[in-house]
Amino acid sequence: MASWPYLIGALGAAFLLGACGETKPTVAAAQVAPAAGRLTVKAQTVADLKPVPGTLTTRDMAEARARISGVLVSLAVREGDMVRQGQVIGRVKDDRLALQTGAFDAQVSAAAAEAARAQADLTRTRDLFSNGVYAQARLDQVEAQARAASANLAAARAQRSASAELGAQGAILAPAAGRVLVADVPVGSVVMPGQTVARVTAGPMVVRLELPEGQARALKPGDLVQLAAEDLRGVATQGVITQVYPAVTSGQVTADVTATGLPQDLIGQRVRAQIRIGERRALIVPRAYVVTRFGVDYARLVRADGTVSETPIQTTAGPTAATVEVLSGLRAGDVLTPAGTGK
Repeated sequence: MASWPYLIGALGAAFLLGACGETKPTVAAAQVAPAAGRLTVKAQTVADLKPVPGTLTTRDMAEARARISGVLVSLAVREGDMVRQGQVIGRVKDDRLALQTGAFDAQVSAAAAEAARAQADLTRTRDLFSNGVYAQARLDQVEAQARAASANLAAARAQRSASAELGAQGAILAPAAGRVLVADVPVGSVVMPGQTVARVTAGPMVVRLELPEGQARALKPGDLVQLAAEDLRGVATQGVITQVYPAVTSGQVTADVTATGLPQDLIGQRVRAQIRIGERRALIVPRAYVVTRFGVDYARLVRADGTVSETPIQTTAGPTAATVEVLSGLRAGDVLTPAGTGK
């Protein structure tokens, strides 16, 4: 029992020492924004852009067609080949045309012999008429026969030329200079007049857009169009509308956009584009006033007393690469200070 006073004294001393070593938490002082670099958020008028799909293509498409019926005996091009206008890319053969041309050759020979005989008769008749043997009526009759024989010869030669020309139309010509897109008719196939054997690009490269007719009313030639650079390998980011087609197909209006350096090796590639359909008011701030941490954008808002608080905001791409558009989190009249580095 004599040890209890000593134990109580030791516990009291330990409690006093612990109380003396306890530290109170410090309250962080609010950060005051510097006067330099402050930005007042204001609403600005910006272009109202609408994303629309586009297709990389050429101004026109030309089709190489068969002009006569027959068998495709040769096709000298494949998909991707470059051709020049008028180049022979295939040939169609019809054996009946060769036989027909031979028959017209025989008719030409017969008409030529008849014309030669009639000309000889005319020469003799004129000689006898000059000697008073034949009358004028006989001379007129022989002259008419000679003229008829000459006309028959000319007609036979024209028919023979037409048959030979028809056989020559078996050659399939490239209608324009460009790249062959489709050449899927195998050699040996029977083709008909007007049947497409190959399709060839024609004209300059364009990005063809299709959009609803209600939104197309705002389009006009000369308007700028934003193109996705990643879809065009970075060679073009901006184009110009060169033509708005007047026809409406299934509620869609077609427009062509030209740009410098459009690739020519992937006809039909999809391209993302943004067109201007009007104007709207938006909050635009420089990127230097926005910081991103763990996927969330923040802005440093200056309060009325000059202190700074970070507020989360939702942003999208702005009119230029150095700006962003604030969709939510700020309002016109707010004051910002430049943000720090993000993570």
